[in-house]
Amino acid sequence: MIATKLRIVGNSKKSIIGIIICLLFMMVLPFFAQALGGMTWVRIIDQALLYVMLALGLNIVVGFAGLLDLGYIAFYAVGAYAAALLTTSHLTDSFAHIAAMFPAGIHLPFLLVMVVGAVLAAIAGIMLGAPILKLKGDYLALVTLGFGEIIRIFMNNLGKDVFNITNGPRGINGIEPVSIFGFSFDQTIHIGSLTLTREFLYFYLFLALAMFSMFICYRLQNSRLGRAWMAFREDDVAARAMGINLRNIKLLAFSLGATFGGVAGSLFAAFQGFISPESFSFMESIAILTMVVLGGIGHIPGVILGAFVITALPEILRYTIEPLQKAIFGQIFIDSAVLRPLILGLCMVMVMLFRPKGLWPKPERNDKRDDEISDDAKVIPTEVL
Repeated sequence: MIATKLRIVGNSKKSIIGIIICLLFMMVLPFFAQALGGMTWVRIIDQALLYVMLALGLNIVVGFAGLLDLGYIAFYAVGAYAAALLTTSHLTDSFAHIAAMFPAGIHLPFLLVMVVGAVLAAIAGIMLGAPILKLKGDYLALVTLGFGEIIRIFMNNLGKDVFNITNGPRGINGIEPVSIFGFSFDQTIHIGSLTLTREFLYFYLFLALAMFSMFICYRLQNSRLGRAWMAFREDDVAARAMGINLRNIKLLAFSLGATFGGVAGSLFAAFQGFISPESFSFMESIAILTMVVLGGIGHIPGVILGAFVITALPEILRYTIEPLQKAIFGQIFIDSAVLRPLILGLCMVMVMLFRPKGLWPKPERNDKRDDEISDDAKVIPTEVL
């Protein structure tokens, strides 16, 4: 027992050291990205951190609970449109009675906007989960796919002149940037010789929120609710026989996963300053699901790795395919926009063939042999004495 405790303490120290090293690396990552590829790559890393939050939220539904969700992007859209409507003058310009209530326009603090986006996304998750409690497998995938498309079409059609809520395909612009306690992230700060533009400020904000999301996911995974999700994922009949309320844990999985999407959507709207229904297409849901599967279903570090790989790989191919063709053939035969999805799909197929559990799968627990257990039982009294 003493040896076991010492081994656990040693592993904890290694984990803390690893977390510190990763945190220090992430703190200086945008400076390396700027030096290598300019400010464009800093924005790509910002987008990758948003996808990390989305992938962690989807991992709750797919990885922990084992529920296939192909319409996760709908919760992202709910959070984004909530931020757009609550920080712009769109509603006051479209509806006279709202303009009478808010003459200066609706400009709520961003923290409140983020909470509203998370709550609305959670309600949308419950609305999705409640009617489909008895569905599983392909039927569940089809229903969630339809839900995601319904939300996108809904946002696209609520832009009529008489009842203009979302401004339809024209989208909503002029969304206010993130401002917390009077500090706006849409500015440039000079600290000695360092110049931190808005991309750097948003990077550290997104990094802090991504780390907080990762902490929540770890706590959920090790909680009673997390163990109930995993029991349901492995065998729903056995989980029901053990007294687990399957209805409640399904609804909690959909609502908690949707909350991550709502927060990420509000951040996306504030970061971009413009949103439209085209930003929330079905392919975005597939991309987020690919991040979870490619990285390692149910493994939080693997999901984070998958989010960075899927976000960065297309951009790397964008800037390397055409120069590589020029270097080899002397001219460009195939445009990068055509060849890039082909190479990305081929890489994913190769990974699924040779790494079917993902790039960083969850470590498997190896049960001890009977002779090892007997040896431990013999050692324990001696160590205790």
